[in-house]
Amino acid sequence: MPSGLWYGADYNPEQWPERVWAEDVALMREAGVNLVTVNVFGWASIEPAAGEYDFARLDRVLDLLHDGGIAVDLATATAAPPPWFSLAHPEVLPVDAAGLRLSYGSRQAFCASSPVYRSAAVGLATTLANRYAGHPALAMWHVHNEYGCHAPQCFCDVSTVDFRDWLRRRYADLDALNAAWGTDFWSQRCTDWEQVQPPRRTVTFANPGQVLDWRRFCSDAQLACFVAERDVLERLSPGVPVTTNLMAGNVYDLDYWAWSAELTGGDRWVSNDHYLIGDDPREPGAQVAFAADLSRGIARGTPWLLMEHSTSAVNWQPRNYAKPPGQLRRDSLSHVARGSEGALFFQWRASRAGAEKWHSAMLPHAGTDSAVWRSVVALGADLRSLADVRGSRVVADVAVLLDYPSVWAQEAPAQPSADLVAYPEVLRWHAALWRAGVTADVVHPCADLSPYRLVVAPSLYLVSDSAADHLASFVDRGGALVVGPYSGLVDPADRVRPAPLPGAFASLLGIRVEEHLPMRPGETVRLSDGSVGSVWSEALAAPDAVVERTYPDGSPAVTRRGSAWYVSTRLDDPSLEALLARVAGGSPYPPGVDGVWRVHPDGRSYLFLFNHGRHDAEVAIAGRDLLTGARWPSRTTVPAGGVVVLDVVARA
Repeated sequence: MPSGLWYGADYNPEQWPERVWAEDVALMREAGVNLVTVNVFGWASIEPAAGEYDFARLDRVLDLLHDGGIAVDLATATAAPPPWFSLAHPEVLPVDAAGLRLSYGSRQAFCASSPVYRSAAVGLATTLANRYAGHPALAMWHVHNEYGCHAPQCFCDVSTVDFRDWLRRRYADLDALNAAWGTDFWSQRCTDWEQVQPPRRTVTFANPGQVLDWRRFCSDAQLACFVAERDVLERLSPGVPVTTNLMAGNVYDLDYWAWSAELTGGDRWVSNDHYLIGDDPREPGAQVAFAADLSRGIARGTPWLLMEHSTSAVNWQPRNYAKPPGQLRRDSLSHVARGSEGALFFQWRASRAGAEKWHSAMLPHAGTDSAVWRSVVALGADLRSLADVRGSRVVADVAVLLDYPSVWAQEAPAQPSADLVAYPEVLRWHAALWRAGVTADVVHPCADLSPYRLVVAPSLYLVSDSAADHLASFVDRGGALVVGPYSGLVDPADRVRPAPLPGAFASLLGIRVEEHLPMRPGETVRLSDGSVGSVWSEALAAPDAVVERTYPDGSPAVTRRGSAWYVSTRLDDPSLEALLARVAGGSPYPPGVDGVWRVHPDGRSYLFLFNHGRHDAEVAIAGRDLLTGARWPSRTTVPAGGVVVLDVVARA
């Protein structure tokens, strides 16, 4: 392991003739690369036929990288079964909700419950571990690639049997299952386990409890695949870190809080892939911040790594926008500021063929005489300058709550409004805090909340009794809580809680929701302080709360009971930012400047300052800029679009 930060990319030498490899290593050294991920999609190359292995090329690549001083994050290659495997085992191919079996020809074309696939994946991981556990280039094991990215669910008969077994472990008997799913409605009561099936396509709405448990099961099935490979690698190469690259921020089909327990502790690392969404209404800086803050939450105080992001455009969106000058640097260093122990990209050299040939890379199609390449080399120098940051931890005293089953439950059909969608609301509230200059952790509702003075719950439609009690205790201890609309209404089985609504939070918030009043498309409502709401409103009574803002008819819209706030409408972005900034107490940074602290256990502190604006900004703090060596005696100037990393004696 290096003393500094990791820097590198996915490296796919199988796409190139061997004469290119030496040039690759030389250019990697020029850029400052010290870690590359190899063999992510190498299954067909190392096992061209069942049980027939050819490691000659991979051997030469690892030796060449080691000789060049570049460490290897060695992947197990199990994310893309080769054609021979799929042809020999067509029963492994995934089936969609309509019963259509999908073909091979892309990647992740497998059923996570398939014992045939799991056996083959574990076998391949075993073979790789036996061969490379002692290789001097090996720095980390990389299991699979982006679990659940393309095929998070499979509705085949094998998955059905696995689902029933999962339900038996969860409920023990059919009476408990029927009670949880409310199967007396629409005559859905099951009297034999053989009658239980996945929520396949049917004539109208599926059972919401069934859909919710299905999504829980599918996440667990993918996790079981990871654990099986991880355990082999840890047994055969003890002491070598193991990771798998999540897609926190972009994808929410997996319950990453459940995954967290299997990805942390010992020599395990959380790693994440993050890509900007061109049509996302949030600013790029807010997108990066959420992904990093969530990755940090999943890591639970242990090291984590940005395993993939892009130097510029991607290839898989309707419009693949190139990054403007300076953004590559800001995006990469923002991840580091928020806890990553380095910055890696997909990929090293841009592909000439295949589905990702127009995806940007560290070495672009334009070659080394290009702005992207010059930015890549400059970023390598930046990361070397930040070597001392490694091992420090991000300081945040505000938390954003995210619960995946709650998000899934709110996405079930037959909700009061299709326009109030949980995950985008979580992203939007986090972005409002980011614009207000507030660094926030993203955590589970039952996480330790003692480090925080403020917790926001943008969308907790589903909440357990223990989580509700946990939040109430947080408020009783003096913490501030802001709860968004349509929260606290159902239990973990997606059953409506008894009156008064909002169920789990009625007493805590001192309110009573009498009726949900979804709004028409384009309709808005102006509250008493000028704030603007849309999409959603409620007929609300406040028997034990202060009314902070009202609807035009004088009824409560925003309430507060002690330090617990409730927002009953979807505030627009400026109104939401103003409210959260008020409760959070404001920011020490000027508008457009994002500041994040990383602190070592010994007190050494680093303040990362990002100016997302068009004009230079001044921050009232002294320190030495690790990136330039400049010393600022009292006030630090952050250039427009620039980054400053201050080495300060103690956190202000």
